[in-house]
Formats: sequence, C-alpha cells, structure tokens
Amino acid sequence: MKDDRRVLIVTGGGRGIGAAVARLAARDGYAVCINYARDDDAAARLVGALRAGGADAIAVRGDVAEPDAVRDLFDRAERELGPVTALVNNAGITGGLGAFRNADLAMLRRVIDVNLLGTMLCAQEAVRRWERAGTAGRMVNVSSIAATLGAAGEYVHYAATKAAVESFTVGLAKELAAAGVRVNAVSPGTTRTDIHAAAGDPGRPARVAAVVPMRRVGEPDEIAEAVLWLLSDKASYVTGAVLRVAGGL
Repeated sequence: MKDDRRVLIVTGGGRGIGAAVARLAARDGYAVCINYARDDDAAARLVGALRAGGADAIAVRGDVAEPDAVRDLFDRAERELGPVTALVNNAGITGGLGAFRNADLAMLRRVIDVNLLGTMLCAQEAVRRWERAGTAGRMVNVSSIAATLGAAGEYVHYAATKAAVESFTVGLAKELAAAGVRVNAVSPGTTRTDIHAAAGDPGRPARVAAVVPMRRVGEPDEIAEAVLWLLSDKASYVTGAVLRVAGGL
C-alpha cells in the first residue's frame, strides 16, 4: 500500500450529499469508506458503482452516536483500505417539522445525538488516530444554513445542533492547526435530497426555491464540490472556515 494513499470516511454516505461526496472523492482518487445507518441496498449500490469506476470502496453500517460503532467504522476502514486521512462528518437528521414547543424529548435527544454527538465522536476518533500516526488529517463537517437562519416554525432544534457544529469546527480547527490538521465546515442551503421527505415535507425544496436569491435549491454535487475543495491542497491555508453554499442566502 502506498504511503500517500488517501482514505476518506464519509458518514451518512449512503444517500444525498454524503453519496455525492463519496462519488466525487472516488473520482479524485480517494479510497472511500461509506458509513450509513439503515439502507443496506442503497449502500451496496453505491459501493458497486464506485468499484465499477475503479475506486476502492466499502460500506460500514453503524450509528455514529454510539462510540463502539464509531471505533468499528474506523477499524474497518483502516483494515480494508488503509489509515484514514480524511473525514467528512455528514450524518444528520432533522427530526420532525413543526413548532419547537411540540417537539418531544426522544426526538430532541436523537437529533442532538446524531448531528452533534456523532460529529464529535467521529472527529475525536479521527484526531486520536492522526496524532498517533503523525498524520496531517483533513476534516469537513456538514452544517446547514439553518444554523444562522434559525429555521423558525420548522426545525429549530436541528438549527441549534448545526450552530453547535459550526462552533465546534472553529474551536477544533484552532486546537489542531499547529499539528497541520485542517478542520472546516460547509453550510449548505436547501438541497435537493430525500432528507425533506424523511422529515415529512417532500415538497419543501420547491417551496423554498422562491426565497433563494438564485431562485433554485442546491444539488448534492454542488455541495460535494465545496467539500472536496476544502479537503484538497487547494485549500491548504484554510482552516476553521464555514463555507456557505446556499445560493446567496
């Protein structure tokens, strides 16, 4: 195995923005480990497509909010692909739509666990391994425009977790900068993925497009291109940044 082999873990990589990141990373020469939560068939199809294109790729099912699952994810990636050099923390859920006063405790805990704790656990595992190996790793955390807009009447709880992800990104980037590790975030606007249907509002992208200055929502590949730029040497002097990819919002 080459010492300069690039190995990327993408959490929530079986669909939407995560799957787009996996495809573009494979195009750019990464070996890719896709983490996913439930859909075995979708993950298998994506891995099959990546391998058909000549990439090394695997899929590992697991809950990023569970420390044992996170360790297993990194262990599997390292064993089958090589030492992990990059991480994209993309796994996230909105929870139900509606007024915050009606949000139940179980849903609130689950959104915080996946979006914030999951990001932190994966980041922690990556950083520990990079420090042991002396690796100048690369990390991109996927936030949301909701972090600054607030998502009133829709998912204030989700917005709060994404704001926390952005604060975490800035702090961790400063903590690790002297070691050569770069940590950044992307903040997508509304993007055409099935996360809206999962939240119970499949028509949301079409409705939201009218308030976006560019008069359309984003496509997963557009967000993925920003992620891959932040991972690349072209962004060598960029750390602690939150890159807004939101059509002008």
